[in-house]
Amino acid sequence: MTGFAGLEELRDRPIGDQDQARQARKGFRTRIPIARDNALYGEAMVDARQEGLRGENFYAGDRNPPYWHRVEGATDKLLLRRSVADKLLRVNRRAGEAGLELFLFDAWRPRAVQAYFHDVWMPRELQRRDPSLAGARLIEEVERYWSAPSESAASPAPHATGGAIDLTLRWKDGQALWMGSLFDDVTRLAARDRFEFLTPENFSFSDREACANRRLLHWLMTEEGFAGHPDEWWHFSWGDQMWAALAGADAAHYGLAEPI
Repeated sequence: MTGFAGLEELRDRPIGDQDQARQARKGFRTRIPIARDNALYGEAMVDARQEGLRGENFYAGDRNPPYWHRVEGATDKLLLRRSVADKLLRVNRRAGEAGLELFLFDAWRPRAVQAYFHDVWMPRELQRRDPSLAGARLIEEVERYWSAPSESAASPAPHATGGAIDLTLRWKDGQALWMGSLFDDVTRLAARDRFEFLTPENFSFSDREACANRRLLHWLMTEEGFAGHPDEWWHFSWGDQMWAALAGADAAHYGLAEPI
């Protein structure tokens, strides 16, 4: 028995190829309706830390590589819909049996932050790497990671709903599990299945540990009903349009959320 106790099986369970999820995610904000007549539509938000979860908003401080500055408009709160927070608490209790806990990077996100990354930071960074990127190709690559900001009740960005969360796992003493990349490393390295197809010649302990830890986080979250972004190992959601698209639900529960 390792230090992961009863969770070791999850570290050994493959996530599998995420191509189907990538296809399901395409156009989700125009394809998936939001059921405004459901009981969860107007559900209140809560601050995750006041509920007993650990975390720190990544954009509200300046120790946040690769940005290294506070993002204008960022909130230091970690706001979530009540049902989403309850689900995370159940995941946290299960992780706690092995001495682990969830650590949240981001939850409800102000429009100003979404706009900064979608309209300014990400296009600039992509064009710095590849000056030929422009037009539709540039937008497609930006929106692989950063959804367009919107004030439309019919097509909110996932983090604007209070149903999306960015997080990782760490030991309760504060040491994070190795996931193979920084949070917000918006490159192919961040793909959920990045380490699922290691060649027999790859004996890298770093890659194999990242594979096992991504599996652990993935299965802890998905077994509680969350859906994971196929190209971001840290992003999960429940109740929003992307969750509905990935989970095969007919409609989303949540639209735009009101901060508390």
